[in-house]
Amino acid sequence: MQSFMYRQTYIQSIRTLAALAVLGLLLSGWRQTARAATVTRGPYLQKGTHTNIVVRWRTDTATDSRVRYGDSPTSLNSFAGNATVTTDHEVNVTLLSPDTQYYYSVGTSTTPLAGGDSTYFWVTFPPEGTPAPTRVWVLGDSGTADSNATAVRDAYFSATGARQTDLWLMLGDNAYNSGTDSEYQSAVFNVYPTMLRKSVLFPTLGNHDTAQSTQFVDTYPYFSIFTLPKNGECGGLASGTEHYYSFDFGNIHFICLDSMTADRSPGGSMATWLQNDLATTRRDWVVAFWHHPPYSKGSHNSDTEIELIEMRENMLPILEAGGVDLVLSGHSHCYERSFLIDGHYGLSTTFNNSMKIDGGSGRDPNPYTKPAGLSSHRGAVYTVAGSSGQTSGGSLNHPAMFISLNVLGSVVLDFTTNRLDLQFLDSTAGVRDTFAIVKGGTPSPPAAPTGLSAKAAGKRKINLAWTQSVSPNITQNTISRSTVAGGPYSPVATVAATTSFNDTGLASHVTYYYVVTAVDSRSQESAYSNQASAAAR
Repeated sequence: MQSFMYRQTYIQSIRTLAALAVLGLLLSGWRQTARAATVTRGPYLQKGTHTNIVVRWRTDTATDSRVRYGDSPTSLNSFAGNATVTTDHEVNVTLLSPDTQYYYSVGTSTTPLAGGDSTYFWVTFPPEGTPAPTRVWVLGDSGTADSNATAVRDAYFSATGARQTDLWLMLGDNAYNSGTDSEYQSAVFNVYPTMLRKSVLFPTLGNHDTAQSTQFVDTYPYFSIFTLPKNGECGGLASGTEHYYSFDFGNIHFICLDSMTADRSPGGSMATWLQNDLATTRRDWVVAFWHHPPYSKGSHNSDTEIELIEMRENMLPILEAGGVDLVLSGHSHCYERSFLIDGHYGLSTTFNNSMKIDGGSGRDPNPYTKPAGLSSHRGAVYTVAGSSGQTSGGSLNHPAMFISLNVLGSVVLDFTTNRLDLQFLDSTAGVRDTFAIVKGGTPSPPAAPTGLSAKAAGKRKINLAWTQSVSPNITQNTISRSTVAGGPYSPVATVAATTSFNDTGLASHVTYYYVVTAVDSRSQESAYSNQASAAAR
Protein backbone atom coordinates (compact mmCIF):
# COMPACT_ATOMS: atom_id res chain seq x y z
CA MET A 1 0.00 0.00 0.00
CA GLN A 2 2.75 2.40 0.88
CA SER A 3 4.54 1.45 -2.34
CA PHE A 4 1.43 2.25 -4.34
CA MET A 5 0.97 5.59 -2.63
CA TYR A 6 4.62 6.38 -3.19
CA ARG A 7 4.31 5.64 -6.90
CA GLN A 8 1.17 7.82 -7.16
CA THR A 9 2.89 10.67 -5.37
CA TYR A 10 5.91 10.29 -7.63
CA ILE A 11 3.78 10.31 -10.79
CA GLN A 12 1.86 13.35 -9.57
CA SER A 13 5.13 15.13 -8.84
CA ILE A 14 6.39 14.34 -12.33
CA ARG A 15 3.18 15.67 -13.84
CA THR A 16 3.37 18.83 -11.74
CA LEU A 17 6.96 19.42 -12.74
CA ALA A 18 6.10 18.87 -16.38
CA ALA A 19 3.19 21.28 -16.15
CA LEU A 20 5.37 23.84 -14.47
CA ALA A 21 7.99 23.35 -17.14
CA VAL A 22 5.43 23.90 -19.89
CA LEU A 23 4.05 26.93 -18.08
CA GLY A 24 7.59 28.21 -17.69
CA LEU A 25 8.18 27.83 -21.40
CA LEU A 26 4.92 29.62 -22.18
CA LEU A 27 5.72 32.45 -19.81
CA SER A 28 9.23 32.64 -21.20
CA GLY A 29 7.84 32.77 -24.72
CA TRP A 30 5.34 35.48 -23.71
CA ARG A 31 8.10 37.49 -22.06
CA GLN A 32 10.30 36.99 -25.11
CA THR A 33 7.47 38.19 -27.40
CA ALA A 34 6.79 41.19 -25.18
CA ARG A 35 10.46 42.11 -25.14
CA ALA A 36 10.83 41.66 -28.89
CA ALA A 37 7.81 43.78 -29.84
CA THR A 38 9.56 47.08 -30.53
CA VAL A 39 8.26 49.89 -32.71
CA THR A 40 10.76 50.33 -35.54
CA ARG A 41 8.79 52.76 -37.73
CA GLY A 42 6.42 55.52 -36.77
CA PRO A 43 3.81 55.91 -35.61
CA TYR A 44 2.67 58.08 -38.49
CA LEU A 45 -0.66 59.63 -39.44
CA GLN A 46 -2.58 59.13 -42.69
CA LYS A 47 -5.96 59.93 -44.26
CA GLY A 48 -7.01 62.60 -41.78
CA THR A 49 -10.53 64.04 -41.86
CA HIS A 50 -12.74 65.95 -39.43
CA THR A 51 -13.93 62.65 -37.86
CA ASN A 52 -11.38 59.95 -38.80
CA ILE A 53 -7.66 59.28 -38.87
CA VAL A 54 -5.45 56.32 -39.83
CA VAL A 55 -2.53 55.49 -37.54
CA ARG A 56 0.29 53.31 -38.91
CA TRP A 57 3.46 51.85 -37.38
CA ARG A 58 5.86 48.94 -37.76
CA THR A 59 7.17 46.47 -35.17
CA ASP A 60 10.04 44.02 -35.35
CA THR A 61 7.77 41.17 -34.17
CA ALA A 62 4.27 40.36 -35.44
CA THR A 63 1.52 41.34 -33.00
CA ASP A 64 -2.06 42.51 -33.09
CA SER A 65 -2.72 46.28 -33.17
CA ARG A 66 -4.30 48.76 -30.80
CA VAL A 67 -4.46 52.54 -30.63
CA ARG A 68 -5.39 53.98 -27.24
CA TYR A 69 -6.48 57.63 -27.28
CA GLY A 70 -8.06 60.33 -25.15
CA ASP A 71 -8.09 63.99 -24.23
CA SER A 72 -4.86 63.87 -22.21
CA PRO A 73 -1.72 61.70 -22.23
CA THR A 74 -2.79 60.14 -18.92
CA SER A 75 -6.40 59.47 -19.96
CA LEU A 76 -6.20 57.20 -23.01
CA ASN A 77 -9.55 55.61 -22.27
CA SER A 78 -10.77 54.99 -25.83
CA PHE A 79 -9.30 52.51 -28.24
CA ALA A 80 -9.45 51.13 -31.76
CA GLY A 81 -7.69 48.02 -32.94
CA ASN A 82 -7.07 45.29 -35.44
CA ALA A 83 -6.82 41.61 -34.47
CA THR A 84 -4.66 40.68 -37.46
CA VAL A 85 -1.14 39.68 -36.36
CA THR A 86 1.36 41.64 -38.43
CA THR A 87 4.49 43.76 -38.31
CA ASP A 88 2.97 46.57 -40.40
CA HIS A 89 0.10 47.98 -38.40
CA GLU A 90 -2.78 50.11 -39.66
CA VAL A 91 -5.71 51.22 -37.51
CA ASN A 92 -8.58 53.44 -38.65
CA VAL A 93 -9.85 55.54 -35.74
CA THR A 94 -13.41 56.75 -36.34
CA LEU A 95 -16.24 58.76 -34.76
CA LEU A 96 -13.95 61.56 -33.59
CA SER A 97 -14.99 65.16 -32.92
CA PRO A 98 -13.93 67.83 -35.45
CA ASP A 99 -11.12 70.26 -34.68
CA THR A 100 -10.14 68.38 -31.51
CA GLN A 101 -6.77 67.32 -30.11
CA TYR A 102 -6.37 63.68 -29.09
CA TYR A 103 -3.35 62.11 -27.39
CA TYR A 104 -2.57 58.49 -28.19
CA SER A 105 -0.33 55.45 -27.89
CA VAL A 106 0.19 52.45 -30.17
CA GLY A 107 0.85 48.86 -29.27
CA THR A 108 -0.82 45.49 -28.80
CA SER A 109 -4.15 44.61 -27.25
CA THR A 110 -2.29 44.04 -23.96
CA THR A 111 0.65 46.46 -24.03
CA PRO A 112 1.28 50.03 -25.23
CA LEU A 113 4.59 50.14 -27.11
CA ALA A 114 5.02 53.82 -28.03
CA GLY A 115 3.32 57.11 -27.18
CA GLY A 116 1.28 58.11 -24.21
CA ASP A 117 3.09 61.42 -23.70
CA SER A 118 2.52 64.99 -24.82
CA THR A 119 4.41 64.57 -28.12
CA TYR A 120 2.05 61.90 -29.47
CA PHE A 121 -1.18 63.52 -30.62
CA TRP A 122 -3.31 64.37 -33.61
CA VAL A 123 -5.74 67.21 -34.25
CA THR A 124 -8.79 66.37 -36.33
CA PHE A 125 -9.59 68.58 -39.32
CA PRO A 126 -12.14 71.44 -39.08
CA PRO A 127 -15.77 70.74 -40.02
CA GLU A 128 -16.30 70.36 -43.75
CA GLY A 129 -16.13 73.68 -45.58
CA THR A 130 -15.38 75.71 -42.46
CA PRO A 131 -12.53 78.25 -42.74
CA ALA A 132 -9.87 77.82 -40.08
CA PRO A 133 -6.32 79.14 -39.58
CA THR A 134 -4.25 76.49 -41.36
CA ARG A 135 -0.51 75.86 -41.59
CA VAL A 136 0.90 73.52 -44.24
CA TRP A 137 4.56 72.48 -44.55
CA VAL A 138 5.78 71.58 -48.05
CA LEU A 139 8.94 69.58 -48.81
CA GLY A 140 10.23 68.82 -52.29
CA ASP A 141 12.97 66.30 -53.18
CA SER A 142 13.76 65.94 -49.50
CA GLY A 143 14.83 62.30 -49.60
CA THR A 144 18.60 62.74 -49.33
CA ALA A 145 18.74 61.56 -45.68
CA ASP A 146 21.69 63.87 -45.02
CA SER A 147 22.66 67.09 -43.28
CA ASN A 148 20.93 69.19 -45.96
CA ALA A 149 17.59 67.55 -45.20
CA THR A 150 18.02 67.87 -41.45
CA ALA A 151 19.05 71.53 -41.76
CA VAL A 152 15.88 72.30 -43.72
CA ARG A 153 13.86 70.36 -41.15
CA ASP A 154 15.42 72.12 -38.18
CA ALA A 155 14.96 75.53 -39.79
CA TYR A 156 11.25 74.90 -40.12
CA PHE A 157 10.99 73.56 -36.57
CA SER A 158 12.72 76.70 -35.32
CA ALA A 159 10.47 79.00 -37.34
CA THR A 160 7.15 77.33 -36.56
CA GLY A 161 7.89 76.86 -32.85
CA ALA A 162 4.83 75.77 -30.90
CA ARG A 163 2.48 76.46 -33.83
CA GLN A 164 0.84 73.20 -34.90
CA THR A 165 1.50 72.01 -38.45
CA ASP A 166 -1.98 71.03 -39.58
CA LEU A 167 -0.76 68.87 -42.45
CA TRP A 168 2.32 68.47 -44.63
CA LEU A 169 3.02 67.60 -48.23
CA MET A 170 5.91 65.78 -49.90
CA LEU A 171 6.37 66.64 -53.57
CA GLY A 172 8.12 63.46 -54.70
CA ASP A 173 11.64 62.06 -54.65
CA ASN A 174 10.89 61.42 -51.04
CA ALA A 175 13.59 58.73 -50.73
CA TYR A 176 16.72 58.54 -52.88
CA ASN A 177 17.88 56.79 -54.96
CA SER A 178 15.22 54.23 -55.81
CA GLY A 179 12.40 54.60 -53.30
CA THR A 180 13.11 51.30 -51.56
CA ASP A 181 11.59 50.50 -48.19
CA SER A 182 14.96 50.86 -46.47
CA GLU A 183 15.59 54.20 -48.19
CA TYR A 184 12.23 55.42 -46.94
CA GLN A 185 13.25 54.36 -43.46
CA SER A 186 16.43 56.44 -43.70
CA ALA A 187 15.04 59.46 -45.54
CA VAL A 188 11.56 59.82 -44.07
CA PHE A 189 10.97 57.86 -40.88
CA ASN A 190 14.39 58.48 -39.35
CA VAL A 191 14.47 62.17 -40.31
CA TYR A 192 10.93 63.33 -39.44
CA PRO A 193 9.74 61.10 -36.56
CA THR A 194 8.24 63.88 -34.42
CA MET A 195 6.35 65.46 -37.32
CA LEU A 196 5.05 62.11 -38.55
CA ARG A 197 3.47 61.30 -35.20
CA LYS A 198 1.47 64.54 -34.89
CA SER A 199 0.63 65.84 -38.40
CA VAL A 200 -1.01 64.04 -41.30
CA LEU A 201 1.28 63.56 -44.32
CA PHE A 202 0.04 63.55 -47.92
CA PRO A 203 2.78 62.68 -50.49
CA THR A 204 3.05 62.47 -54.26
CA LEU A 205 5.10 60.14 -56.45
CA GLY A 206 8.45 61.24 -57.94
CA ASN A 207 10.77 59.60 -60.44
CA HIS A 208 13.13 58.35 -57.72
CA ASP A 209 10.22 56.83 -55.81
CA THR A 210 9.71 54.48 -58.78
CA ALA A 211 13.42 53.90 -59.52
CA GLN A 212 12.75 55.81 -62.79
CA SER A 213 10.07 53.34 -63.90
CA THR A 214 7.03 54.80 -65.66
CA GLN A 215 4.82 51.73 -65.20
CA PHE A 216 1.42 52.59 -63.76
CA VAL A 217 1.42 49.90 -61.05
CA ASP A 218 0.90 49.76 -57.29
CA THR A 219 3.93 47.58 -56.56
CA TYR A 220 6.34 50.39 -55.72
CA PRO A 221 7.20 50.45 -51.98
CA TYR A 222 5.57 53.91 -51.84
CA PHE A 223 2.13 52.30 -52.06
CA SER A 224 2.67 49.84 -49.23
CA ILE A 225 4.15 52.59 -47.03
CA PHE A 226 1.37 55.16 -47.47
CA THR A 227 -2.43 54.91 -47.08
CA LEU A 228 -3.98 57.49 -49.40
CA PRO A 229 -7.62 58.52 -50.02
CA LYS A 230 -8.52 56.89 -53.33
CA ASN A 231 -12.21 56.48 -52.50
CA GLY A 232 -13.07 60.09 -51.70
CA GLU A 233 -13.02 59.34 -47.98
CA CYS A 234 -11.17 62.59 -47.21
CA GLY A 235 -13.36 64.82 -49.36
CA GLY A 236 -13.22 65.30 -53.10
CA LEU A 237 -14.13 62.81 -55.80
CA ALA A 238 -13.05 59.18 -55.61
CA SER A 239 -10.23 58.48 -58.08
CA GLY A 240 -10.06 54.72 -57.51
CA THR A 241 -6.27 54.89 -57.26
CA GLU A 242 -3.63 56.11 -54.81
CA HIS A 243 -1.61 57.48 -57.74
CA TYR A 244 -3.79 60.61 -57.78
CA TYR A 245 -6.38 61.75 -55.28
CA SER A 246 -7.93 64.76 -53.55
CA PHE A 247 -8.82 65.75 -50.01
CA ASP A 248 -10.26 68.67 -48.08
CA PHE A 249 -9.08 70.61 -45.05
CA GLY A 250 -11.71 73.09 -43.90
CA ASN A 251 -12.39 75.35 -46.88
CA ILE A 252 -9.30 74.21 -48.85
CA HIS A 253 -9.37 71.55 -51.57
CA PHE A 254 -6.06 69.78 -52.27
CA ILE A 255 -5.40 67.81 -55.46
CA CYS A 256 -2.48 65.38 -55.84
CA LEU A 257 -1.56 64.26 -59.36
CA ASP A 258 0.87 61.58 -60.60
CA SER A 259 3.14 63.18 -63.20
CA MET A 260 5.46 60.15 -63.31
CA THR A 261 3.45 57.05 -64.18
CA ALA A 262 -0.15 58.10 -64.91
CA ASP A 263 -1.52 58.79 -68.37
CA ARG A 264 -0.94 62.52 -68.90
CA SER A 265 -3.00 62.81 -72.09
CA PRO A 266 -5.93 65.27 -72.19
CA GLY A 267 -8.44 62.43 -72.59
CA GLY A 268 -6.79 60.08 -70.10
CA SER A 269 -8.29 58.82 -66.86
CA MET A 270 -6.34 61.29 -64.69
CA ALA A 271 -7.41 64.31 -66.74
CA THR A 272 -11.02 63.12 -66.79
CA TRP A 273 -11.03 62.58 -63.03
CA LEU A 274 -9.38 65.98 -62.47
CA GLN A 275 -12.03 67.80 -64.47
CA ASN A 276 -14.84 66.03 -62.62
CA ASP A 277 -13.21 66.56 -59.23
CA LEU A 278 -12.91 70.31 -59.82
CA ALA A 279 -16.51 70.45 -61.02
CA THR A 280 -17.77 68.93 -57.77
CA THR A 281 -15.71 70.79 -55.17
CA ARG A 282 -17.38 73.57 -53.22
CA ARG A 283 -14.34 74.75 -51.31
CA ASP A 284 -12.96 78.31 -51.46
CA TRP A 285 -9.35 77.43 -52.31
CA VAL A 286 -7.72 74.89 -54.65
CA VAL A 287 -4.10 73.81 -54.20
CA ALA A 288 -2.67 71.23 -56.61
CA PHE A 289 0.64 69.39 -56.24
CA TRP A 290 2.73 66.90 -58.19
CA HIS A 291 6.39 66.22 -58.90
CA HIS A 292 7.32 67.54 -62.39
CA PRO A 293 6.90 71.35 -62.63
CA PRO A 294 5.10 72.86 -65.62
CA TYR A 295 7.51 75.82 -65.57
CA SER A 296 11.18 75.54 -64.60
CA LYS A 297 14.65 76.58 -65.65
CA GLY A 298 16.42 74.94 -62.74
CA SER A 299 18.13 71.55 -62.82
CA HIS A 300 15.33 70.49 -65.18
CA ASN A 301 14.01 72.38 -68.20
CA SER A 302 10.26 72.58 -68.74
CA ASP A 303 10.82 73.28 -72.46
CA THR A 304 12.50 69.93 -73.15
CA GLU A 305 11.30 67.20 -70.76
CA ILE A 306 8.15 65.32 -71.71
CA GLU A 307 6.63 65.00 -68.22
CA LEU A 308 6.89 68.74 -67.65
CA ILE A 309 5.59 69.60 -71.12
CA GLU A 310 2.58 67.30 -70.93
CA MET A 311 1.57 68.41 -67.45
CA ARG A 312 1.69 72.03 -68.65
CA GLU A 313 -0.13 71.43 -71.93
CA ASN A 314 -2.78 69.00 -70.71
CA MET A 315 -3.40 69.55 -66.99
CA LEU A 316 -3.03 73.32 -66.60
CA PRO A 317 -5.97 74.23 -68.86
CA ILE A 318 -8.22 71.98 -66.73
CA LEU A 319 -6.88 73.36 -63.46
CA GLU A 320 -7.09 77.00 -64.52
CA ALA A 321 -10.64 76.54 -65.84
CA GLY A 322 -11.48 75.04 -62.44
CA GLY A 323 -10.12 78.03 -60.51
CA VAL A 324 -6.84 76.67 -59.14
CA ASP A 325 -5.02 79.14 -56.88
CA LEU A 326 -1.62 77.53 -56.23
CA VAL A 327 0.40 74.74 -57.87
CA LEU A 328 3.34 73.13 -56.05
CA SER A 329 5.99 70.95 -57.69
CA GLY A 330 9.54 69.74 -57.11
CA HIS A 331 11.97 67.85 -59.39
CA SER A 332 14.16 70.90 -60.13
CA HIS A 333 16.50 71.30 -57.16
CA CYS A 334 15.87 75.00 -56.65
CA TYR A 335 13.15 77.43 -55.66
CA GLU A 336 11.15 79.23 -58.36
CA ARG A 337 7.93 81.22 -57.97
CA SER A 338 5.79 82.75 -60.69
CA PHE A 339 3.73 85.88 -60.98
CA LEU A 340 -0.06 85.46 -60.81
CA ILE A 341 -0.52 84.06 -64.31
CA ASP A 342 -2.99 82.31 -66.60
CA GLY A 343 -3.02 80.74 -70.04
CA HIS A 344 0.65 79.88 -70.59
CA TYR A 345 0.74 76.39 -72.09
CA GLY A 346 3.59 76.68 -74.58
CA LEU A 347 7.38 76.98 -74.45
CA SER A 348 8.99 79.65 -72.28
CA THR A 349 9.65 81.77 -75.38
CA THR A 350 5.89 82.18 -75.86
CA PHE A 351 5.32 83.71 -72.43
CA ASN A 352 4.28 87.36 -72.58
CA ASN A 353 2.87 90.08 -70.36
CA SER A 354 -0.72 89.38 -71.41
CA MET A 355 -0.44 86.11 -69.44
CA LYS A 356 0.27 88.01 -66.22
CA ILE A 357 -2.95 88.56 -64.34
CA ASP A 358 -0.75 90.49 -61.90
CA GLY A 359 2.88 91.10 -62.75
CA GLY A 360 3.81 92.41 -59.33
CA SER A 361 5.51 90.72 -56.40
CA GLY A 362 2.33 89.78 -54.60
CA ARG A 363 3.83 91.14 -51.41
CA ASP A 364 2.15 93.53 -49.00
CA PRO A 365 0.91 96.19 -49.42
CA ASN A 366 -0.09 94.86 -52.88
CA PRO A 367 -0.97 91.17 -52.52
CA TYR A 368 -2.40 89.32 -55.48
CA THR A 369 -6.19 89.51 -55.50
CA LYS A 370 -8.85 87.18 -56.85
CA PRO A 371 -12.64 87.06 -56.65
CA ALA A 372 -14.14 85.19 -53.71
CA GLY A 373 -14.58 81.44 -54.20
CA LEU A 374 -13.39 79.66 -57.34
CA SER A 375 -13.35 81.54 -60.66
CA SER A 376 -12.09 80.31 -64.01
CA HIS A 377 -8.89 81.80 -65.41
CA ARG A 378 -8.37 84.45 -62.73
CA GLY A 379 -4.76 83.48 -62.13
CA ALA A 380 -2.62 81.01 -60.23
CA VAL A 381 0.86 81.04 -58.73
CA TYR A 382 3.25 78.23 -59.69
CA THR A 383 5.97 77.29 -57.22
CA VAL A 384 8.91 74.92 -57.68
CA ALA A 385 10.08 73.79 -54.25
CA GLY A 386 12.56 71.02 -55.04
CA SER A 387 15.41 72.14 -52.80
CA SER A 388 14.55 70.47 -49.48
CA GLY A 389 17.45 68.04 -49.82
CA GLN A 390 19.86 69.49 -52.37
CA THR A 391 20.43 72.33 -54.84
CA SER A 392 21.57 71.79 -58.42
CA GLY A 393 21.51 75.19 -60.09
CA GLY A 394 20.31 75.85 -63.62
CA SER A 395 19.80 79.02 -65.64
CA LEU A 396 16.93 80.05 -63.34
CA ASN A 397 15.55 82.48 -65.91
CA HIS A 398 12.05 81.31 -66.82
CA PRO A 399 10.12 84.47 -67.79
CA ALA A 400 7.01 83.37 -65.85
CA MET A 401 8.95 83.52 -62.60
CA PHE A 402 9.03 86.51 -60.29
CA ILE A 403 11.93 84.99 -58.32
CA SER A 404 14.33 82.05 -58.76
CA LEU A 405 16.84 80.91 -56.11
CA ASN A 406 19.46 78.17 -55.91
CA VAL A 407 18.87 77.84 -52.16
CA LEU A 408 18.03 74.97 -49.80
CA GLY A 409 14.67 75.31 -48.09
CA SER A 410 11.00 74.47 -47.73
CA VAL A 411 7.66 76.19 -48.27
CA VAL A 412 5.23 77.26 -45.56
CA LEU A 413 1.57 77.97 -46.38
CA ASP A 414 -0.76 79.84 -44.04
CA PHE A 415 -4.48 80.19 -44.76
CA THR A 416 -6.73 82.60 -42.86
CA THR A 417 -10.26 82.60 -44.29
CA ASN A 418 -9.84 84.63 -47.51
CA ARG A 419 -6.06 85.02 -47.48
CA LEU A 420 -3.22 82.69 -48.43
CA ASP A 421 0.36 83.55 -47.43
CA LEU A 422 3.37 81.65 -48.76
CA GLN A 423 6.91 81.81 -47.38
CA PHE A 424 10.04 80.17 -48.71
CA LEU A 425 12.13 79.39 -45.66
CA ASP A 426 15.82 78.65 -46.21
CA SER A 427 17.96 76.17 -44.25
CA THR A 428 18.89 78.81 -41.66
CA ALA A 429 15.23 79.82 -41.06
CA GLY A 430 15.64 82.95 -43.18
CA VAL A 431 12.58 84.06 -45.16
CA ARG A 432 13.73 84.38 -48.79
CA ASP A 433 10.40 84.93 -50.53
CA THR A 434 6.82 85.80 -49.61
CA PHE A 435 3.59 86.56 -51.38
CA ALA A 436 -0.11 86.57 -50.55
CA ILE A 437 -3.36 85.99 -52.40
CA VAL A 438 -6.46 87.72 -51.04
CA LYS A 439 -9.87 86.57 -52.25
CA GLY A 440 -12.71 89.00 -52.49
CA GLY A 441 -10.39 91.93 -51.90
CA THR A 442 -10.28 95.07 -54.01
CA PRO A 443 -7.01 95.42 -55.90
CA SER A 444 -5.17 98.70 -55.59
CA PRO A 445 -5.36 100.86 -58.73
CA PRO A 446 -2.08 101.45 -60.54
CA ALA A 447 0.07 104.46 -59.86
CA ALA A 448 -0.29 107.42 -62.22
CA PRO A 449 2.27 108.17 -64.96
CA THR A 450 4.67 111.01 -64.11
CA GLY A 451 6.66 113.70 -65.86
CA LEU A 452 4.11 114.53 -68.55
CA SER A 453 5.31 117.21 -70.98
CA ALA A 454 3.61 118.86 -73.98
CA LYS A 455 5.25 120.59 -76.95
CA ALA A 456 3.96 122.01 -80.22
CA ALA A 457 5.33 119.89 -83.04
CA GLY A 458 4.24 121.17 -86.44
CA LYS A 459 1.00 122.70 -87.63
CA ARG A 460 -2.00 121.84 -85.40
CA LYS A 461 0.00 119.10 -83.67
CA ILE A 462 1.22 118.66 -80.07
CA ASN A 463 3.68 116.02 -78.96
CA LEU A 464 3.19 114.44 -75.49
CA ALA A 465 5.79 112.43 -73.52
CA TRP A 466 5.67 110.89 -70.02
CA THR A 467 7.24 108.35 -67.71
CA GLN A 468 5.17 105.20 -67.47
CA SER A 469 3.47 104.14 -64.25
CA VAL A 470 5.70 102.16 -61.88
CA SER A 471 2.85 99.68 -61.21
CA PRO A 472 3.09 96.21 -62.73
CA ASN A 473 1.11 94.90 -65.68
CA ILE A 474 0.16 98.20 -67.28
CA THR A 475 -1.59 97.42 -70.57
CA GLN A 476 -2.88 100.78 -71.75
CA ASN A 477 -2.63 104.55 -71.42
CA THR A 478 -5.53 106.95 -71.83
CA ILE A 479 -4.80 110.50 -73.00
CA SER A 480 -7.31 113.21 -72.07
CA ARG A 481 -7.38 116.96 -72.82
CA SER A 482 -9.21 120.20 -72.08
CA THR A 483 -9.10 123.79 -73.24
CA VAL A 484 -9.42 124.92 -69.63
CA ALA A 485 -6.62 124.62 -67.09
CA GLY A 486 -7.59 122.01 -64.51
CA GLY A 487 -10.23 120.43 -66.74
CA PRO A 488 -12.76 118.97 -67.08
CA TYR A 489 -10.86 116.59 -69.38
CA SER A 490 -12.25 114.47 -72.21
CA PRO A 491 -10.52 111.29 -73.48
CA VAL A 492 -8.69 111.75 -76.76
CA ALA A 493 -7.25 108.29 -77.27
CA THR A 494 -6.47 104.99 -75.54
CA VAL A 495 -3.24 103.39 -76.72
CA ALA A 496 -1.20 100.32 -75.85
CA ALA A 497 1.17 101.01 -72.97
CA THR A 498 3.71 103.55 -74.21
CA THR A 499 5.43 106.79 -73.19
CA SER A 500 4.51 109.22 -75.99
CA PHE A 501 1.60 110.34 -78.16
CA ASN A 502 1.06 112.86 -80.98
CA ASP A 503 -2.25 114.75 -80.80
CA THR A 504 -3.15 116.03 -84.26
CA GLY A 505 -5.90 117.99 -86.03
CA LEU A 506 -5.96 120.71 -83.40
CA ALA A 507 -7.14 124.31 -83.75
CA SER A 508 -4.36 126.79 -84.32
CA HIS A 509 -3.43 129.26 -81.59
CA VAL A 510 -5.43 127.37 -78.94
CA THR A 511 -3.83 126.22 -75.70
CA TYR A 512 -4.58 122.61 -74.78
CA TYR A 513 -4.22 121.04 -71.34
CA TYR A 514 -3.43 117.31 -71.06
CA VAL A 515 -3.35 114.47 -68.50
CA VAL A 516 -2.53 110.76 -68.93
CA THR A 517 -3.69 107.71 -66.97
CA ALA A 518 -2.45 104.10 -66.80
CA VAL A 519 -4.75 101.05 -67.11
CA ASP A 520 -3.72 97.59 -65.88
CA SER A 521 -4.76 94.06 -66.89
CA ARG A 522 -7.66 94.17 -64.41
CA SER A 523 -9.02 97.25 -66.27
CA GLN A 524 -8.26 99.42 -63.26
CA GLU A 525 -7.31 102.98 -64.10
CA SER A 526 -4.89 105.22 -62.27
CA ALA A 527 -5.38 108.78 -61.16
CA TYR A 528 -4.39 111.57 -63.58
CA SER A 529 -0.76 112.35 -64.20
CA ASN A 530 0.48 115.90 -63.76
CA GLN A 531 -1.08 118.39 -66.18
CA ALA A 532 0.94 119.65 -69.16
CA SER A 533 -0.04 122.27 -71.72
CA ALA A 534 1.01 123.69 -75.08
CA ALA A 535 -0.46 125.99 -77.77
CA ALA A 536 -1.00 124.51 -81.20
CA ARG A 537 0.47 126.44 -84.12
